[in-house]
Amino acid sequence: MKITEKAPAKINLALDVLYKRDDGYHEVEMVMTTIDLADRIDLTLLHHDEVIIASQAQSIPNDHRNLAYQAAMLLKRRYRIQAGVKIEIDKKIPVSAGLAGGSTDAAATLRGLNRLWDLQISNDQLLELAAEIGSDVPFCINGGTALATGRGEKIQPLPALPNCWVILAKPQIGVSTAEIYGGLDLANAQRPNIKAMVQAIEAKDFRLICAQMGNVLESVTLKKYPETARIKEHMQQFGADAVLMSGSGPTVFGLVEHGSRMRRVYNGLMGFCDQIFAVRPLGNTENDIESNY
Repeated sequence: MKITEKAPAKINLALDVLYKRDDGYHEVEMVMTTIDLADRIDLTLLHHDEVIIASQAQSIPNDHRNLAYQAAMLLKRRYRIQAGVKIEIDKKIPVSAGLAGGSTDAAATLRGLNRLWDLQISNDQLLELAAEIGSDVPFCINGGTALATGRGEKIQPLPALPNCWVILAKPQIGVSTAEIYGGLDLANAQRPNIKAMVQAIEAKDFRLICAQMGNVLESVTLKKYPETARIKEHMQQFGADAVLMSGSGPTVFGLVEHGSRMRRVYNGLMGFCDQIFAVRPLGNTENDIESNY
């Protein structure tokens, strides 16, 4: 028996870090949305008690360091599952990119194993389990557009974005999330207006959404990794409506309302970055253009 789950990437439209908590995590406020750049997770039932990770991507671990592996083991321990599973990850999302690639794989594994092992876990229970694995995993359970607070585990769904394109560019570097958070100067941080971003999304006002985009972590990543700053500058010069770094980076994304400008920005970036994608936000069905450019 095999089950397949789609594991979409996310981008942060707005990200603020409020303070470091006593438990070592940071208190955050983030507005995130899933995009049509996704890994595929194939889950095959094994009758012996083993969790196997397999992927064509050499850059991801196939042991306890992999979040999908952690998700499977959490379910096995919590529900005393004697069966095993082979988890095949067809990796399309860049690794260590600020796009929640590992977290969305873990969320897809939780959703898929709930069906494969017939656990009948409610969505609320899945969200609680997801929070035990990582801060971005709860958001990735349902995806869409949402406000995430706490350490990321408290999710408030929001309406889908207005119809637009998302152009992503990732330089050939990886970034440590812990390193970026550790370098953040909270006292002097320039913070986005999270409430205003939520209101802009609820109003489905594309221009206002663009105006409210902000990421407090840019102050650290753009200084440590000048390649990221250069890509952001190029994307702005080529005409994206708004440009921001996602998560702790190094991926930069631009929102573009019209297809003709999307192609200009996409083609302009070709000489500056190897990994470039032009995709739609998920949840938008009114476009008649193929989703992955």
